[in-house]
Amino acid sequence: MKLLVLDAGHCLSLALAREANRRSDTELTIEEGLELDPAWLAEVAPDALVIPPLSRPIVAAPAEVTAHAEAVERCLEACRQADIPLVWCVSDQLYEDGFAEPIDEHVIPRPRDESLRRLVATGDRIRAEHPHHLIVRLGPLFALEGSHAWLNELIDTLITAGEVRGEADVTCCPTSADAVALALIGMLQQQQCGADAWGSYHLAGTEPVSVYTFVSVVRTQLATRLEGRGDHRELGTLRALHHHHDHPLRRVLNCRRVLEVFGVHQKPWRLELSNMLDAWCRANTPACGEEESGS
Repeated sequence: MKLLVLDAGHCLSLALAREANRRSDTELTIEEGLELDPAWLAEVAPDALVIPPLSRPIVAAPAEVTAHAEAVERCLEACRQADIPLVWCVSDQLYEDGFAEPIDEHVIPRPRDESLRRLVATGDRIRAEHPHHLIVRLGPLFALEGSHAWLNELIDTLITAGEVRGEADVTCCPTSADAVALALIGMLQQQQCGADAWGSYHLAGTEPVSVYTFVSVVRTQLATRLEGRGDHRELGTLRALHHHHDHPLRRVLNCRRVLEVFGVHQKPWRLELSNMLDAWCRANTPACGEEESGS
């Protein structure tokens, strides 16, 4: 299987590259940005085009959101012309106000924010104009490297004794970029084998938590690893934010369909986080990695 992945520096693109390098059945071509020459797409003729998500669109500049949506729509037109499947990953933040219950795939986001509505309009176009598509809605991505990686930002801030802020009244399902990469390749391999299961899917980590709880776990686990090697440096502080005093926001994706159709299980974010922090220790503090290897 041959995939074309856009936005080379994105944490998901890097995760896809790592996963493809571990396999013999997947070949990746990675393009630097989101611009795509239709003639070149037809020449490369991938089995699918993969577009990583614009993370945290709620806080992104409107111009950035619009540019992303327009680039995706140009990719849509090119894929239609060349009859190439399109995979577009999107942030769970399109469900701006959340839901009391886990959000099913058939629920189309209806945000109030104009920028978010622009992204929803792009999704509507994809569903209406290109049957061979996967729209994969993701929880907040975390990874150690690449743009939109979140975890690398948290670690850098904590190590330099900065302040990390997190919403205590926003519940979500943090999602490992590595887990998403593994799932996407597995899903597309099944499509290659005739699954013909196009449409929208939800993919997120297990155990819904508040953003504040997630960053607290990051700090605690990082401190434990550092102390285990005798490094007692003072990490940065945490601050709980409260933006939804009357109605705490729950943005939890129901990932039942991706399990039923493709057999993809959600990955526990605590385990994925632990593995990434072990990897960070090995790369940055070798003694820490040795201490944690037996845990």
